[in-house]
Amino acid sequence: MKSFLIPLADWSNGIIMIAVFAFVVIALVATLVSFMNSGKRK
Repeated sequence: MKSFLIPLADWSNGIIMIAVFAFVVIALVATLVSFMNSGKRK
């Protein structure tokens, strides 16, 4: 059970993982928007 409680107690690591995930999602959305804009220009 300790292995399940450690990730929940380690908030600093969780915040870092959430920040990285959010950054990746924002990067993907920005890439899709840029592709859509370039497609409209053509």
